[in-house]
Amino acid sequence: MLSVIVPVMNEEDRIGLLLQRLLTLKPVRQIFVILNGSNELTRLEAEYISKQARAVIKLVVFNEPLGIDVPRAVGARLAWDSGLPRTMFIDGDLIGEFTSELQAVIDNCVSKSLDLALVDCYPYRQHQPVPGDPIFCFRQLLNKELGFDRQLGIASPSHGPHLVSRHLLSVVPWEDFAVPPTLLVHARQNRLQVGIAGAIPHLQLGSSIKDTRHSQLIVDTISGDCLEALCLAGSRPRHREYAGKIYLGYHAGRRFDLLQTFLSGQK
Repeated sequence: MLSVIVPVMNEEDRIGLLLQRLLTLKPVRQIFVILNGSNELTRLEAEYISKQARAVIKLVVFNEPLGIDVPRAVGARLAWDSGLPRTMFIDGDLIGEFTSELQAVIDNCVSKSLDLALVDCYPYRQHQPVPGDPIFCFRQLLNKELGFDRQLGIASPSHGPHLVSRHLLSVVPWEDFAVPPTLLVHARQNRLQVGIAGAIPHLQLGSSIKDTRHSQLIVDTISGDCLEALCLAGSRPRHREYAGKIYLGYHAGRRFDLLQTFLSGQK
């Protein structure tokens, strides 16, 4: 049985289609939609699908934006409370047609008993050197440092749907779900099973198109997250600096204070 975490912010005309497709997957039992400071249209669209689906979808509303990836941490705690053995994380703007591929990812995660099941979003370049682009270089560096490079290439929980086991939920601090590459470190340190459960090319995901400024901020966010993960792996104080540059991106907007308030209310 499976819970699904869907962070969403201002994705009207997208979230409904994604939820309809998720409801067809087996064995999905609970979908948590984390409304991350979303507008009214997004909320209404999610509510409409929720009513059609009866009790399967639960909306969790935050009036203030939590910042990038913090809704994953909220969802991780909700998934833990649900008691289900596996949890999938998927962004709320993905409207590409990949339902059958996603079902295969779920099936492979179960059959291979993976604690962290990733999706290969670059199946034609996965094990090739990636010069120049920091987002790929740091992903590759982290996976190599952890000894995952042969099996994962540049795959990362920062990109694409991924699944975690209840065992992984039990060993990762909730805050680290908001810094996705750190999941790889916790999995390695706890000797958990990590692997690729399927391939869905990036373009097939159908994510919403943003401007070039957003793209650069995402590059800096994920690069900085990988640097934090490398520090965690080496038992060093966590930082986001490399070669004189601080890779901050959207990290400054992560509202860990709001996360702590939510977590306090769950005790």
